Amino acid sequence: MLRVLCLLRPWRPLRARGCASDGAVGGSEIQVRALAGPDQGITEILMNRPSARNALGNVFVSELLESLAQLREDWQVRVLLFRSGVKGVFCAGADLKEREQMSEAEVGVFVQRLRGLMNDIASSAIMGLIETTRGLLPGAGGTQRLPRCLGVALAKELIFTGRRLSGTEAHALGLVNHAVAQNEEGDAAYQRARALAQEILPQVDIASGMAIEGMCYAQNIPTRDRLEGMAAFREKRPPKFVGK
Repeated sequence: MLRVLCLLRPWRPLRARGCASDGAVGGSEIQVRALAGPDQGITEILMNRPSARNALGNVFVSELLESLAQLREDWQVRVLLFRSGVKGVFCAGADLKEREQMSEAEVGVFVQRLRGLMNDIASSAIMGLIETTRGLLPGAGGTQRLPRCLGVALAKELIFTGRRLSGTEAHALGLVNHAVAQNEEGDAAYQRARALAQEILPQVDIASGMAIEGMCYAQNIPTRDRLEGMAAFREKRPPKFVGK
């Protein structure tokens, strides 16, 4: 049995800028909560767009990018958990209804932002697989991440067939680290993630992490490659590194 000892702070919505899609019923589509007590250092991001099963629309992506940018500057955040406020759904993938209303130029800009978001949260190619089932090409990095996870042959099979995988199948392939049986409350995956976050939390505090970074950077200062990198930036040319 997982023992959870924590004090919960209220969910904090973040305001999106420059967005056009409909917002979630009852408030922001992305909300943030920092845990306190023994779980201080763990922050949760709640995805809350029930009308579209947490599909990745303009407002959703903008609010998520903004929240990640803010949290990146918060040194108190040591572990970040993503969870869904929509029962039975984590994220349905791309919002194709919204994307259908975009111009070609708008689609290009949006997909580029989406790629950046996927890199930020280290997602796999789940969105690509969902899009493929609708006859589309994975456009948010799925064609690049999936082969790196599974190898080219299996990645092609999954992309070309658009096959949907269960949690157990994804775990067997190595796409996810853990697959758990559902509990009566319907939050078994969240509880497993929470337990993992609690395990990670005491490993490296921010002060130790900054000290390690400082030592690593100090080793880089006297290198010829560091000087070459700065010179190349100033002269607007590709750097010529020599490994020294």
